[in-house]
Amino acid sequence: MLSRLVLLGPPGAGKGTQAEVLERKFGICHLSTGEILRDVAAGNGLPQTSALKSALRYMRRGELVPDATILELVRERRDCLHAHQGFALDGFPRTLPQARALNRLLLQEGLTLDAALEFSLPMEQVIKRLSGRRICPNGHGVYHLKARPPKVDEQCDRCGAKLVRREDDRPEVVRARMNAYEKSTRPLIAFYKEQGLLITIKAQGKPNEVFTRTVNALKRNL
Repeated sequence: MLSRLVLLGPPGAGKGTQAEVLERKFGICHLSTGEILRDVAAGNGLPQTSALKSALRYMRRGELVPDATILELVRERRDCLHAHQGFALDGFPRTLPQARALNRLLLQEGLTLDAALEFSLPMEQVIKRLSGRRICPNGHGVYHLKARPPKVDEQCDRCGAKLVRREDDRPEVVRARMNAYEKSTRPLIAFYKEQGLLITIKAQGKPNEVFTRTVNALKRNL
């Protein structure tokens, strides 16, 4: 299934989980700018490209990484954009300027976007999901204490490291993130709807249920 996708939705809607399953099932290249930036911050041995060095400087100063640097991080991974089965962009674009910049980049690469998938989830469900989310500190996976628990309590299935809770998964931070999402990312819904690319998917339920909806929606619309 060849698909070039942008994944949209509030924090905790399951964008990363669905991208991972699309990658595993269909060979779609999953490109997560959030994971890249977290790896940079953790010093997880990524090649020190100019864009990564620039991103690290901003993060060390506690500043937001600017759009131009984020775009360059994506550009440095153009092999993913040209993957045989397509790509799923997770965490980018987040703003209208980023979306327009992505369109220009794809045009330069001779590519077009097939769909923008909006994973829709109410606020109370977002808070419930994120309060139970845990991640491997070595970047080996994302878990949920109820919906997607590890085989051994609080331990990563792959490396055995103690799972941790992201600071931005705390309820008070989640509400702030939702407000930021509504302000900056929500306009992307209208942007992609105008282009005829928007597909809305209900993100309630277990990951496999959401994945079934995702695949069915892609089959109907592509």
